[in-house]
Amino acid sequence: MTMRCDILTLFPEMIRSVIGASILARAQEQGRLDVRVVDLRDYTDDRHRTADDAPYGGGVGMVLKLEPIARAIDALTADGGPRRWIVTSPRGRRFSHEAAAEWSRDPRRLVFLCGHYEGIDDRIGATAPWEEVSIGDYVLTGGELAALVMLDATARLVPGVLGDPSSAVEESFVDSLLEYPQYTRPAEFRGLRVPDVLLSGHHAAIKAWRREQALRETHRRRPDLLERAAVSEDERRRLDALDERVSS
Repeated sequence: MTMRCDILTLFPEMIRSVIGASILARAQEQGRLDVRVVDLRDYTDDRHRTADDAPYGGGVGMVLKLEPIARAIDALTADGGPRRWIVTSPRGRRFSHEAAAEWSRDPRRLVFLCGHYEGIDDRIGATAPWEEVSIGDYVLTGGELAALVMLDATARLVPGVLGDPSSAVEESFVDSLLEYPQYTRPAEFRGLRVPDVLLSGHHAAIKAWRREQALRETHRRRPDLLERAAVSEDERRRLDALDERVSS
């Protein structure tokens, strides 16, 4: 399977610098990821390549113009292929691991539109069935970083992108739990020792320890995740016991 996407942006160099390195670069070389970076300024019609203008009604900042985006969309859809339209927006629904997993299985070409300045001319909604998506309750200088976060989180779930397929399974948020602590060599450094169970070679014991640690980490750091996690009654009793020890 190949994940295909287009990223519409005013700052293509920001996108290329990231997708040209590390795992995303390797995924493209292997044909598992196909990313086209679209410079919106290429679709402007003046010599200054103007892609933004002052907002009607007054106010600070600038607004992304509708025309360059609409022309870029016309060019992208000339082949008639199916697409999923995603625009970065702080007012959109919250991006999550579940969304990334869904997008990684979507056969349609993903189109990311990077918002910038004070936003995008709201008539953009008439150009395509856009999904507004946010990566968090804060404002960035531009949507490029948000689009890259979503691209990276989605692409790594495409089969073959990660070297070890289990890497995408045994990690935070996959089962609504945070990941268990990780260790590597040496087994001891300045008196700090790796937990003995991880050195035992006893796979069942290691698996049980990791499950217990994932539960404890989630309980301590993100208890809200436990509301939707698949946790047994016995596990919930042990977590309740932790609360009792802390409060006593």
